[in-house]
Amino acid sequence: MGQARKSRFGALGTVFLAASCGLGFAQLETRASMPVTAEAWALGVGDFNGDGALDVAAITVYSTNHLAIMIGNGDGTFGKPTYYTVGSEPPNSVAVADLRNNGKLDLVIGESLTDSVYVLLGNGDGTFQQAVPYATLGRPFLAGVGDFNNDGKPDIWALTNEYRSCGCIEVLLGNGDGTFGAPILTLLATSAFAAASGDFNGDGKLDIVASETFGDSQLEVMLGNGDGTFRRGETYHIDDYATIAVGQFVTGSKNLDLALAEPEVGEIAILLGNGEGSFRQGQVIPGSFPAGISTADFNGDGKPDLVTVAGLDLNQVVTYLGNGDGTFQPGVSFPLGNECVFPATGDFNGDHKIDVVVPNNIGDSVITLLNTGVVAFSPTTPMAFGKQAVGATSAPQTVTLTNTGSATLKISGITVTGQFKMSSTTCHSQVAPAASCSISVTFSPQSQGAKSGLISITDNASSKPQVIELSGTGG
Repeated sequence: MGQARKSRFGALGTVFLAASCGLGFAQLETRASMPVTAEAWALGVGDFNGDGALDVAAITVYSTNHLAIMIGNGDGTFGKPTYYTVGSEPPNSVAVADLRNNGKLDLVIGESLTDSVYVLLGNGDGTFQQAVPYATLGRPFLAGVGDFNNDGKPDIWALTNEYRSCGCIEVLLGNGDGTFGAPILTLLATSAFAAASGDFNGDGKLDIVASETFGDSQLEVMLGNGDGTFRRGETYHIDDYATIAVGQFVTGSKNLDLALAEPEVGEIAILLGNGEGSFRQGQVIPGSFPAGISTADFNGDGKPDLVTVAGLDLNQVVTYLGNGDGTFQPGVSFPLGNECVFPATGDFNGDHKIDVVVPNNIGDSVITLLNTGVVAFSPTTPMAFGKQAVGATSAPQTVTLTNTGSATLKISGITVTGQFKMSSTTCHSQVAPAASCSISVTFSPQSQGAKSGLISITDNASSKPQVIELSGTGG
């Protein structure tokens, strides 16, 4: 992994491609889209009100200093956002953690245009207290949470830039009550774009890896000393700035590995951990402008998979199923709306399958893609009826359901809620493999204003109903 590289790290330019196989239940379908006031940029996921359904905290950037809290309905859709003011400038990142060890989730916000991180303590009912600033020495481009001095109290780490013309890792040690001390500074070699934490050398102390962007792009390993400071470890030359996902990609290994999404060169690079703080080059996966990366088990085989967003004009979520040996299968793409970034994961409809939620940076919304097993829908977007006269009925809109599995899909019920009505359907009790059926719905608003509803399909592909979001406006 030296400087004389041919196509990637060092002179190692080999690209590994695993044989493609069936996706199993990892069919992602756009099921909901929640508008927010400005460009959505980053998301935090957690159960903020303790009802067992995952909620979302969305950062909106460029034109506001708002944080949007969206409470999950338990079916992959969300209630209308509640907004909180954070500082004086648009925030840039959000981390979710229980900072007081009281079972209530809190939020840590990075604001890259000021020298502060912000803490919003959760009330446990889906609401949060006023944002409290904590001064940093540089501008926090990214913030996260971990216990860096092993006292059992969560600390804040911040990746900051524009301090002494360098990048920094700053750690604010937690007092265990949701308050934090002064920042402890460790300089990086140069300004950084992204970072992630984990115990990469197995000594029981949290470390940091940082993707550095200016001058000669590199990945720098910062080994934790157990007191909030770090010492420099290995550095690895990379081709581009990168976002980072941490996971154990080799079954049976305790070593932490890395996946680097490098959008400008269109690659995902796998670095396999050696267990003592160093890494070796693994697979290099071709990817189309991978804007953000996350890891989760999408097909339930116990092996970590990857998910990215293909940015620019591609507008797709892409999954890469893990083989359990540190390699991944070729990507499978699922369409989105507008340009999206930085995917987050979780089971948003309680069916024990991992779903994806993404910030729609151009469309000012947050989009949920549910893991629908073997059920594919067309169109992939929610049904939007637009404006309809009160008391009148719209022309029908139709969604096509396709059974992408190898067994018969059994449908036990279809319901439509809100001021919408199913006008016809060919989806009866069974759908053969590779066969399709259709559901047509009309909109009949009874009053003026925005209306919403759902098509809910109960079938044997999921333990919870498949949902199709409906919207329209009475005029």
